[in-house]
Amino acid sequence: MHNPPPDDALQRFGTYVRRLREEQELSLELLAERSGLSFRGLIYIEHGRRNPSLLTLLKLASGLSIKASHLLEEFDDLQ
Repeated sequence: MHNPPPDDALQRFGTYVRRLREEQELSLELLAERSGLSFRGLIYIEHGRRNPSLLTLLKLASGLSIKASHLLEEFDDLQ
């Protein structure tokens, strides 16, 4: 079975999360440990294959030591 391509917004979000993680020089393993999210779950988010829930966004922000609202700043131009 073939997986459909990721949604554009999810792809954009995942790329942004990856950029934030790499700017902090965090590995996926370390971010998983700091956030309480699974390694595989983070991979799916970064590749735009998962639509994270509010709780996941809060955990992700905590793991990145940023405000949760910062995760959505990538979409400010859509207003």
